[in-house]
Amino acid sequence: MSSLIAYQKGSVVSRTVINSKPGSVTIFAFDDGEGLSEHIAPCDALLYILEGRAEIKISGKTSPVERGEAIILPAGRPHAVRALSRFKMLLTMMGTG
Repeated sequence: MSSLIAYQKGSVVSRTVINSKPGSVTIFAFDDGEGLSEHIAPCDALLYILEGRAEIKISGKTSPVERGEAIILPAGRPHAVRALSRFKMLLTMMGTG
């Protein structure tokens, strides 16, 4: 999976692998220090770290994650992502909420 996307300096890049009515699968590559600002999704999501390290904030609580770990992003709860090093993640969205 990691080989499907490359890092870009100072950026977050993504590539959708599956996009269907029941959900989607997207791979992201974050340069060191980059992130996604706090937002709310209408459906549950599973975030799996393919390489590197990141910090995930859900409803104000921050959790560090690294390669091989996963975390659930519950629907309707604010969350944000920040790279602690260059990292890649696989995001699986579960339906439309």
